[in-house]
Amino acid sequence: MDLFTPVVDEARLHQNFISILLDGREPMRAELARWAEGFQDRDGKFVKEFQTTFNSSFWEIYLFAVFKEYGFDVDWSNQSPDFNLIADGLRVNVEAVTANAAQGKPNEWERTFETLMAKPNLNELNRESIIRLSNAILGKARKYNDYYSKLAHVARHPFVIAIAPFEQPLFNLQYNRPIKALLYDYYVDEEAFMANPSKYPNGPPVKSLGFIEKDNGSEIELGIFNSNAYSEVSAIIFSCTASWGKVDAMCHEPDSKMVINSMWGSEPHGEPVQKTSYKHEYTELITDGLQIYHNPFAKFPLPLGVFRRKGVVQVYPDHETFELKEEEATRSLFYRMVNNFVAR
Repeated sequence: MDLFTPVVDEARLHQNFISILLDGREPMRAELARWAEGFQDRDGKFVKEFQTTFNSSFWEIYLFAVFKEYGFDVDWSNQSPDFNLIADGLRVNVEAVTANAAQGKPNEWERTFETLMAKPNLNELNRESIIRLSNAILGKARKYNDYYSKLAHVARHPFVIAIAPFEQPLFNLQYNRPIKALLYDYYVDEEAFMANPSKYPNGPPVKSLGFIEKDNGSEIELGIFNSNAYSEVSAIIFSCTASWGKVDAMCHEPDSKMVINSMWGSEPHGEPVQKTSYKHEYTELITDGLQIYHNPFAKFPLPLGVFRRKGVVQVYPDHETFELKEEEATRSLFYRMVNNFVAR
């Protein structure tokens, strides 16, 4: 599958696709091609969609690379959902989706130097993320009930929604704050901590918000995994680090001038630690930054063992206390920003 030879007019090419065709990005294109080896274009439209819409197709390629790394088999004989996996002898259906910018708001690729340098309001960033994540996830849950659940290869097997956030220019700063709030009504208030850190010696406070308001005043309920309202969804796969920066970080480029700023969990409780590294000093795996959120009310639960791996965060409530458990928080990738310095 040739991803990089344009198949549409230049005017229709996505800005991100145009960017990856720039001179000097041959190692990055080679890395993405490696991820995509074995991917099947079942409807003959994938390359066109990759070049014109980009993020949703990129997310599917990333997921496929992750599933290969785990050694899962992919059954390509059915048109939908996106991935029908055989994992540890279990059939798992995965539907991929991206959270995208609302109409009239900046797209993720429209970030400017001023945007990157400005201090964002994290509560507002998280609110926007929650809104867009909610729209995407609930849309796929409805599609399961209306369509997927009637398919023989889907019925009575775990159904997982894999979502990546590309909803705003600084989407990469969110880590897990919005998704945990949406799924479990567990909101970490970083703004409160930064305004008065001495008041919170144990780190940012956790709040139950109950709901958030959209721009039009309507409300979005939080904690959709706290009851059986969405029991058809077994789990959520999530990552805000599965961006082009991961391709940069993983590609083979020994003469690279890249400087990579990253943040990782640390012992004993997963506190974030920032690191700055040259490319040749830095190692990142395809699974770094991957997060799995389990629904305790799922009709067909996803076993924890399916995705259990070093550095892969899994979140699930304790069955008795409902306290959130979090695996691998001490080795997880929170954030990564690649700076590529080019001599002129």
